[in-house]
Amino acid sequence: MSRYLLSLVLVTMLAACTSGQRPNTREGMINRALAGAPGQANPTQVISTELAFARMAQDKGQWTAFREYAADGALIFGRNGAIEAKPWLRTLDDPEQAVAWEPHRVWMSCDGSLAVTQGGFADPSGEVGTFNTVWQRRKNGDYRYVFDFGFPTQTAPVEPELIATDVARCGAPAQPLQELPADARYSADRTLAWRFELVGEGTRNYEVWLAGDGGYRQVVDISVAPTAE
Repeated sequence: MSRYLLSLVLVTMLAACTSGQRPNTREGMINRALAGAPGQANPTQVISTELAFARMAQDKGQWTAFREYAADGALIFGRNGAIEAKPWLRTLDDPEQAVAWEPHRVWMSCDGSLAVTQGGFADPSGEVGTFNTVWQRRKNGDYRYVFDFGFPTQTAPVEPELIATDVARCGAPAQPLQELPADARYSADRTLAWRFELVGEGTRNYEVWLAGDGGYRQVVDISVAPTAE
């Protein structure tokens, strides 16, 4: 599973968080941007989880990290469809060099029960691309991924100056605000929805919706044809 090479800035951010050092300028910008997030949503926690996941891949091994951060029943969306992550990952040995990645965007439900990250990856062979991960909050308050989907691109995704975050509108009704596909999966408060499907000869589709004023808006719409890989 390919992810993007961590920048020195992001590594420094994570080190500062774990060592108690004063946050650097970029981390301070993130915290200011996320201050006062509505409901129980805390995008900072999801960003920190994604960074810790990436750091573990480098320090302890790629598949070791994927096993550690997988929720029970988590799915990895491969070229031939979705497979259950944990049984598959138990069959894999860590490569000598792990792929690396960084998050660029986070979408989160108002209640914080579900979040979606998107970012860039690069593996040791030089392949680059985009990843998408769905994170679910556990009873103990931490996050584990329930879905992971990555695919190569011709050029590396552009790293933003600031990790973008978007939290759903609070107070959405318990039922969907408008008709979404029947197989859409929802956060506990139904303010974030996502789905995936394998179509035809292997085209993979992935969509995400976020509740806002007047209904859901689609924030992710990806279709990857088998020829793209």
